[in-house]
Amino acid sequence: MGEKERNDYFYVCALIEYIARETRNHRGDIVRTIGKKGIEKLLCDAEVNHCLSFEQVSDEVISYYKITRGEFDTISGCRYSVPSFLDIGKLYSIMIEDCAEKGKEVEELIKIFTSFISDAISDFNSDLYYQNPDYLEWSYREGHLLD
Repeated sequence: MGEKERNDYFYVCALIEYIARETRNHRGDIVRTIGKKGIEKLLCDAEVNHCLSFEQVSDEVISYYKITRGEFDTISGCRYSVPSFLDIGKLYSIMIEDCAEKGKEVEELIKIFTSFISDAISDFNSDLYYQNPDYLEWSYREGHLLD
């Protein structure tokens, strides 16, 4: 994955995290609603969209894909400092780069965001986000949090 692609995936992952927080949805629900073609479009538009505010792009995506408000609130009840949507986006983009076969990055993005690891990372009352990225990657690959 080249630098431009890496930046595009980082942007789209951060955008998904931002939208999920704004709409109180599971990250997997956002990805399923947008769909593979929508993710591909967001990646294609990322270079231009990153010049705009996340709020504006988020509003446009929410409106276009008719993303409704959910009840998966990971922020208001958090007892600890919440990592930024950019920090979480970076984590996801690293996992995609490490786990995806060449040419199957979009499919890997969808698999990661719709797997158990996404809700686990979103539990900001746990210390999972702060774990070694290798631990998160191998937990995802194994299908459960490793002991």
